[in-house]
Amino acid sequence: MKFLPRRDQELHSLAGAYALNALAGEERDRFERHLRGCRACADEVRGFTAAVTAMGMAAASEPPPALKDRVLAAAAVTRQLPPVTVQGRSARSAREAGQPAPRRSTAPRSAWIPRLAVGVGAAGLAAAAALSVVTINTQHQLDSAQASNAAIAAVLAAPDAQITSEATSAGGTATVVASVRQGTMVFTSSGLASLPPRKVYELWFLGPGNARRAGLLPPATGDKTAPVLASGLRPGDKVGVTVEPAGGSSAPTTTPIVVMGV
Repeated sequence: MKFLPRRDQELHSLAGAYALNALAGEERDRFERHLRGCRACADEVRGFTAAVTAMGMAAASEPPPALKDRVLAAAAVTRQLPPVTVQGRSARSAREAGQPAPRRSTAPRSAWIPRLAVGVGAAGLAAAAALSVVTINTQHQLDSAQASNAAIAAVLAAPDAQITSEATSAGGTATVVASVRQGTMVFTSSGLASLPPRKVYELWFLGPGNARRAGLLPPATGDKTAPVLASGLRPGDKVGVTVEPAGGSSAPTTTPIVVMGV
């Protein structure tokens, strides 16, 4: 049995980080020199790069095109409080003093301009409030996406990460990047057959004599599904995908369309 020097072992563990462009300076130069003479690392980098590209494309999304119209429509139907006028204050003061209210007069057209300005300003405030809510929600979504991306990157960069791709009986290809040491895996797919509205693809960790839920596949964008990060992977597990009723099942109810070793 041939044992690799510790320095070479460290270089072999950098394939995932290199694929993520996470190496810099001397470390990157050292790994690229190693890469020219190591076929195993070259194959591993190609696999990681393909997986990262597919996952990045699968996770891309555009904001709703009607977002601006919905915010402006909400502002337009938001009821505004009437402005307080000088005449209204005079009448209230007269009543409190026990005197007859001053006679109302017809205000010239120009007197309504400040009221209109107040109403437009209030509508603008409503629109700003609605936009602030949208902004806060968007920030929460971005924070969540960044945390998810960081967790996915951690799996890809794990020293023991393994990538597996296989064709499924439902068409298309399934890809798994797994780290047994971390107990996590990332799953994505492309080209899977579309399912009826009441069906969903479900992921499973398949161990000796048991199947544990690992998540549901989101609807495909184009022909790709966004990455699914799942924890609970154990040594000896395989990853399977079945077709289940909407919402998923507590145990597989159909034959897996693919079973992959990790």
